[in-house]
Amino acid sequence: MAIGFILINVAPAHEHDVYNKLSKIPQIVELHPLFGEYDLIAKIDAKDFEELGIIIVNKIRSIIGILDTKTLTGLTF
Repeated sequence: MAIGFILINVAPAHEHDVYNKLSKIPQIVELHPLFGEYDLIAKIDAKDFEELGIIIVNKIRSIIGILDTKTLTGLTF
């Protein structure tokens, strides 16, 4: 299993809409607003790194209002 922590920058005035859309993605198991350089952090559980990449590109980065993401990855033992 692969775990991803996605740091997300959101365009001003899009924070609530982006949060609501992200919260409907089933692979996102945690979603938290942040203060500082990034606006949100999402934790994703995926079966492998290929699926993790597909989720990030097709389901997260495609949301209108998301400006940029940074992905931190890990493994579950």
